[in-house]
Amino acid sequence: MIVGGSAAGMVAAVTGKFSWPEKDFVLVKKTRDVMVPCGIPYIFGTLEDSQSNMMPVDMMLEKAGVLSLVDEVIRVDKEEKIAFLKSGEQIAYDKLVLATGSLPLEPHWLKGRDLDGVFVIPKDKAYLDVMQEKIRDLKRVIVVGAGFIGVEFSDELNKAGHEIHLVEKEPDILSAAFDLEFAARAEEILKERGVSIITGNGIAEVVGDGKVEAVLLENGDRLPADAVILSMGYAPNTSLAVESGIFVDEGGFIAVDEYMRTHDKDVFAIGDCAQKRDFITRKRVPTMLASTACAEARVAGMNLFNIHVVKTFSGTIGIYSTAIGSFGFGTAGLIERRAREEDVTIETGTFSGVDRHPGRLPDAHPQVVKLIVAKYSGVIVGGEVFGGASAGELTNVIGLAIENRMSVNSLLISQIGTHPCLTASPAAYPLIKAAENVAAKLRRQ
Repeated sequence: MIVGGSAAGMVAAVTGKFSWPEKDFVLVKKTRDVMVPCGIPYIFGTLEDSQSNMMPVDMMLEKAGVLSLVDEVIRVDKEEKIAFLKSGEQIAYDKLVLATGSLPLEPHWLKGRDLDGVFVIPKDKAYLDVMQEKIRDLKRVIVVGAGFIGVEFSDELNKAGHEIHLVEKEPDILSAAFDLEFAARAEEILKERGVSIITGNGIAEVVGDGKVEAVLLENGDRLPADAVILSMGYAPNTSLAVESGIFVDEGGFIAVDEYMRTHDKDVFAIGDCAQKRDFITRKRVPTMLASTACAEARVAGMNLFNIHVVKTFSGTIGIYSTAIGSFGFGTAGLIERRAREEDVTIETGTFSGVDRHPGRLPDAHPQVVKLIVAKYSGVIVGGEVFGGASAGELTNVIGLAIENRMSVNSLLISQIGTHPCLTASPAAYPLIKAAENVAAKLRRQ
């Protein structure tokens, strides 16, 4: 039995049924319609409506032979292995997978939080439809929080004709994911596209009489506003686990091992609700990514009824990418700043090229690759990419290198396929050239 119908739950069900075809699988989800989580910002601009951002969950489950129920699991008796549903139905299970996801952080300390026109960003179609309708004709929107979702929301709302002010407490946007040189590029592009950005200054209060009129910042500045969108992160949705006596750690995540098992061997947890460890540092981290969730889901599905030993989840690499206009940004593993904070002795190498050859081909973009390498082993521990649409897949390549613990030397002798209209030149491929730059530094040590 799988609880939760988003990416993690769906992949666990499909992988589980494929791995164990003789078993019966049932997935319980709260709503019939399930959204693509990462596509939510785009329904406010490029996609225009939420219906264009739906996952084909029922079709995939039916094709795989998984039963899908629209209901809510309100309690689990893990000793008797019975799930109690809101409808009154009870379902017995042999194995249980919790994929209950996450909920947007709501800053209850924020005065004015309950005014009409203040929104968070849940993965809830009904809420987002109302939000979109209310915002549609408003002029001035304040977005609070410049992580990936805040940046993407700002760009999409700006594209739809709203006047956008993006407020970030940290000195730079996207500062948790990128080193300064990449964050600065993103900020410059966003400003050129018309978004006003305020950094190093947090929100103190939302002002209004019944509805939003302005935002007060921590330095006392007042920004007139018609709507405020709070993009301040997410918390694991683990209330079902807590109520059912399934162990949750001090960070609010369901504790799991490398097979995605909880402290109860017949209960698994995956996705945003499950505990994460960094692939490099082994520290617990609050990473919430659909890509990580799907990897965990495949591990859980394959190990449900028999531990395969080699099929483990070895920690989240944290592979992120985003697009601002025609420009792509990506990051995987440790950025330089975080590596140094974690006392990882590193060398870095950066190369700037073009993602087409020759560079005068249509749609050519500058492409910059930065590699972060452990100094004494030469193992790649992180990387960052700036370029065009190919930046996302190039970031995935760096993620594979990290996961397979490739060294700089391994990357230098890697074979790559190139084409003038699709990639950089094989003679000046930025990923390989960045590795050469690191190798040169290591040789001089």
